[in-house]
Amino acid sequence: MSVEVDLLLQEAKESIEAAQNYRSELQQRLHGLNQARKQVRGSSGQARDALRRHFTELQAATARLLTERLDALLAEVDAIEADSIKPLDDCQSVIEHGVGQADELLRDGEAALRCGLGEKEDKLGSFTKKALHIQLDSLPEVPALADVPSVSAQLDDSLLGLLREGVSRHGSVSSRPPVQIEELQERPGGVLVRWCKVDEDFAAADYRLQYRRSSSGGSQYEDAYIGRDCEFLVLHLDPHTDFLFRVCARGEGRTEWSPWSVPQTGFTSLNAHEWRPGTDGYILSSRRNIALRNDSTHTRCPVLYSNAPSYYCGQTLTFKITAVGLMDRLDSLGVCIDGDQQGATLQRDRAVCVSTNGAVFVNGKEMTNQLPAVTVGSSVTFDMELVHLIPHNNHDGFKLRVTIGSGNREVVFDWLLEHTADCLYFGCSFVHSGWKVLVSTSCHFHEKSY
Repeated sequence: MSVEVDLLLQEAKESIEAAQNYRSELQQRLHGLNQARKQVRGSSGQARDALRRHFTELQAATARLLTERLDALLAEVDAIEADSIKPLDDCQSVIEHGVGQADELLRDGEAALRCGLGEKEDKLGSFTKKALHIQLDSLPEVPALADVPSVSAQLDDSLLGLLREGVSRHGSVSSRPPVQIEELQERPGGVLVRWCKVDEDFAAADYRLQYRRSSSGGSQYEDAYIGRDCEFLVLHLDPHTDFLFRVCARGEGRTEWSPWSVPQTGFTSLNAHEWRPGTDGYILSSRRNIALRNDSTHTRCPVLYSNAPSYYCGQTLTFKITAVGLMDRLDSLGVCIDGDQQGATLQRDRAVCVSTNGAVFVNGKEMTNQLPAVTVGSSVTFDMELVHLIPHNNHDGFKLRVTIGSGNREVVFDWLLEHTADCLYFGCSFVHSGWKVLVSTSCHFHEKSY
């Protein structure tokens, strides 16, 4: 073929490839557009359902409260009426009894006046005694209208106005939550979640982070953190398992939480930091992140290594000392390339460590710089980052920038290694019993617990 044909063929291939890439990009954008539409319609439907459910419950609760209040007021009216009518009924009974006696006396008197002369004296005498017995000059007292209750209902018409004003301000609809998840970073056995405000006018007093398994559609979200910080390390997550994370906020002076952010999916492929079980002289916690040196009879116990090489560059490895024993110059806390070497200390080749007296060792050699001695509550941190690869005996070695911190001091140095290592073991060794150490990882900012 001629050069022109070759050029046209090459140009056509490039155009076809460009068209394929263009179509693929458009399809991805179309998928993203469909996801956006699904989110808008789905969230709108959920908002409608939430509004209908809330106001239906509110209507029922309001009707119930009004009915209860009406019943209580009617009961008060009934009680007042019953208490007020009883003395009136008693007075009426007395008066009616007196009227009956007076009627009877009148009949007797008229009969006495109509009787014959022979009976008139006896009849009139009997009538007179009966009249004296009745006490015709004694009348029962009838209360004046001003002295008896006049029941009325006092109703404040302002309630309807207050109710109307409260209802008009009750509830709100927003197109987006005031806070969104900004970043998810995997950590050993966990995920570091960072979030940020997207509504600058919203004054947040607290944030609330929740998570759940992504595959379990019916599972409930669990609280992971409530506080003022904008990041949190969620630990104790199963590796290679998707989790959904969401966050909301509470405004200054408010009690209710804002709408939830759009859930984000995150996972960790890194196993949690664990001590290796079965090592002589050490007892581990149920999560295997706490080790206790418990057997002083073994004066030369082996190094307790991590269960796997779970430390990666870019992380902060922390040894928290929660109990102490007697110090020994062979004690060590640190990281190493391999986790199967026998020995009683990490003060050896292919390892960096710090002793309980503060001495720092690199490949078994003690440095001149020294850290404070370890005490109860001390935290010893290891930070490492890859500086660059270096040629070494016809193959590439590499250099790690190591920062070891304890108390308010740090030691920084470069660690030269012959072979590249994607991940490292960590370990500890204590000659005497009583030492207790917690291992954890954290981001480079803050680690919090909830």
